[in-house]
Amino acid sequence: MNRVPARKTPFRWPRPSRRTGLILAVVAVAVLALFLLFDWNWFKGPVERQVQARTGREFRIGGNLDVDLGRVTTVRADGLRLGNAAWSKEPAMAVARRAELDIEIWPLLRGEVRIPEIRLLEPRLRLETGPGKQGNWDFGPGGDTDVHFHRLWVRDGRLQYLDAAEKTDIDIRLDSVAPQGARSAPSVAVEGGGHWTGEPFRLQGHADSPLALRDTRQPYRIDLRAQAGPTRAHARGTLLDPLRLRDFDLKLRLAGRDLEDLYPLLGIALPPTPPYQLDGRFTRAGDTWRYDGFSGQVGDSDLAGTASVTVGRVRPLFQANLVSKRLDFDDLAGFVGASPQSGAGETSNTQQETLAAQQRAQARVLPDTPYDLAKLRAMDADVRWKAHRINAPKLPLDDMDAHLRLEGGLLQLDPLNFGVAEGDIRSTIRMDARTDTIRTRADIAVRRLNLGRLFPDAEITRTAIGRIGGDLAITGTGNSIARILGSADGDIAIGMGKGQISNLLMELAGLDIAESLKFLLTRDKTVPVRCAFGDFAVQDGVMHARTLAFDTTDTLIVGKGDISLKEETLDLELRPRPKDRSLLALRSPLVVGGTFRDPSFRPDFKRLGLRGATALALVSIAPPAALLATLELGPGKDAGCGGRYAR
Repeated sequence: MNRVPARKTPFRWPRPSRRTGLILAVVAVAVLALFLLFDWNWFKGPVERQVQARTGREFRIGGNLDVDLGRVTTVRADGLRLGNAAWSKEPAMAVARRAELDIEIWPLLRGEVRIPEIRLLEPRLRLETGPGKQGNWDFGPGGDTDVHFHRLWVRDGRLQYLDAAEKTDIDIRLDSVAPQGARSAPSVAVEGGGHWTGEPFRLQGHADSPLALRDTRQPYRIDLRAQAGPTRAHARGTLLDPLRLRDFDLKLRLAGRDLEDLYPLLGIALPPTPPYQLDGRFTRAGDTWRYDGFSGQVGDSDLAGTASVTVGRVRPLFQANLVSKRLDFDDLAGFVGASPQSGAGETSNTQQETLAAQQRAQARVLPDTPYDLAKLRAMDADVRWKAHRINAPKLPLDDMDAHLRLEGGLLQLDPLNFGVAEGDIRSTIRMDARTDTIRTRADIAVRRLNLGRLFPDAEITRTAIGRIGGDLAITGTGNSIARILGSADGDIAIGMGKGQISNLLMELAGLDIAESLKFLLTRDKTVPVRCAFGDFAVQDGVMHARTLAFDTTDTLIVGKGDISLKEETLDLELRPRPKDRSLLALRSPLVVGGTFRDPSFRPDFKRLGLRGATALALVSIAPPAALLATLELGPGKDAGCGGRYAR
């Protein structure tokens, strides 16, 4: 007979007695009271010692320490202060009125510190470089931590950066900006200024969270605008290790009144220029800073290309490959110590307008502004510049090809070529600024210049035909263009072979009044040119004419005299010898005098007065004889024109 199994009785906790319930209630109240009344300041000492052990710097919590426990625990502390490096004159590297840290509890069990967010009120951070370019943010061997930060919120912050060796101090205000997404870190609004390499500047814009500065392997994004005097810059892009400016990839827009102003800021010695604006890609790799693919305007010229500066050498090396589709010629004036043109339709700055007015008021033409020897010796350079078209309304310039090299104060332009009037002017110029006085040599070859295009504003020469060529070889000493030419020695020879020129021009040169009036009242004609040439010996800034002649089938002009590059004066006598018979031809020489700024062309009045008096006397006696006295018989049949420039 089967047994029926007994039913199991379920387990039940014993019902607490009234006494037990009272005890539990007292314990709960005690724990709650302990939690509510617990003074977290007891932990200030251990926290301070822990931070000091990790950073090697003294750390103090001057105010209260409070904690809100939870899965993500919030720690609040007031009056924080982190000590500075031992070599700094300032005792504190960082202070804050209040700091709040959210700490994830469970990762602590794995020995990992994760801080989702830090909130700082009135933080002050001082970053500076010391001996051996060491930064106070380098905490030494004990500075590595396993702390992971995510977000930082700053209110009324201040960041200072000082580098005494580079004459740089930066003081900026920081305030966090609400992030675009819930998981992204807040960026900071930046505004402030200071000095960069001794030059004052202002700065504003946005940058990534300062927490990102700790990871030198990740790009740090910025969008900043800065102004140093008249120079403005807009940088946007990313940096790696921004405190050391080690590597970066930025779009950089530069604008200012003069590229010369970059010298105190960046150490790049550029010549004076009109106002400019450029935009390109700014990068750094090692010791080389590059400005690639830039384009923009300098004065009234367009400019594009690449440029780089390599440091870590005895002298920085500036390299550039430049192209201008249209080059305004007067924008090059700064290279020779002159000022670009000013006024309506011209781009220049206030200083250049003042300089241009002063130069116009001076009696001299050649620029006497001295070159800055310190700049010529401050850096090395290798620059190529091509201009496809040149705008020069009063000059027949077509294009330009230049290669400038500068090393230790020795500047060479080889070549410096200009397309001129469908021909070429090819130059090699050497300027040695390694001594206190610049020694210059210029070798210039003039080839196949079209006479008809040589004087664009002269209507009388537009029908002229002929090709001009020659060679110039001079040396000089001095620290300005005026002084170099004013001390020049060498040879200058230039000439033209067969061609044709306005008959009116030749009759005017020959002072043939009757013929000139005829051409003025009717249509001008042309006359064949046999040759023209001038050969000058240059000594101590004075060009002395060894031979000077212009020979046509109509008139032979021979000349003599001097041109002073030192005094900027002209003293030439041109003797026209018409080859035709003309009733009113006056056989007096033409004197070319005056200055470079105010030249004069006049006949020899003494001889004209003598001829006039003779004519009047003859008129009173025998009019036909008076007419005979004005007849120009000419030297007879033309002879061949000599000299190698006539061939």
